[in-house]
This record gives sequence, C-alpha cells and structure tokens, in this order.
Amino acid sequence: MSQWPDDDIILYDGVCVFCSRWVRFVAARDVEKRFRFTAIQSGYGTRMAQAFGINPDDPDTNAVVHGGEVHFKSDAALTVLSNLPGWHWVRVLGALPKPLRDAAYGLVARNRYRIFGKYEACFVPDAQMRARVIE
Repeated sequence: MSQWPDDDIILYDGVCVFCSRWVRFVAARDVEKRFRFTAIQSGYGTRMAQAFGINPDDPDTNAVVHGGEVHFKSDAALTVLSNLPGWHWVRVLGALPKPLRDAAYGLVARNRYRIFGKYEACFVPDAQMRARVIE
C-alpha cells in the first residue's frame, strides 16, 4: 500500500528509546507543527503498520506518510529531516544508493534496543506534544 488517508504522520516504535528520542528531536524542530506522531503500539499505529506490511510486534522500520505517500527506512528519515527548518541539506544524502542507505538504517534498527535501550511502556509525551500524537 502506498497511500494513507492522513498526511504527515510519523509511525514509530514507542518503546524504543532511540525512536522516542527521534520523535522528540523532530517535534522540537518542526516549528510549523507539520508532523504528527503515532506509536506502533497504539490502535491507530497498529492499523497503520499492518496496512503497510510492518509487523507491529517486531517492527523493522519507522514510516512516514508525506505528500500522500508512505516512505520507509532511510527514505522516511530523509523525508522528515528534509522538511525541517535548517535540515534541507540532507536531501543530498538521497543521492547515495538506496541499498547502502537502507543497510545502514537496518543495522541501527536491528540493534536499537541493545544499543539505546527499551522502555517498559510507550513514552508519554508532554502536554504540548500530546496534541500532535494520534492514538
């Protein structure tokens, strides 16, 4: 599936420390408040993951819906970063071969719990960010 009814949604692993920091990083820099977030463990996030073929119990990628299309792995990260103020330069990384970019992404994704840790439950956003979270 390459379409999703909502736009500018970031699907992430809510128990992953690295992934949760990624969401906070994006939220802090997204001054237009363009992106919204959903943890794969939420009802909405699980439905979204299943629609995209991501196993909600063992996710190997985050995803972002932007411009009506879904992006995975390194494409997702580059799509998000390139839409943040001051980060447009990351578009040049799209010139790197996708298999190389996705291999690097996969290495981090496979080891994220071991390297960065894992929460017992999804992290709870602060009140300001909660309005941007879809559950």
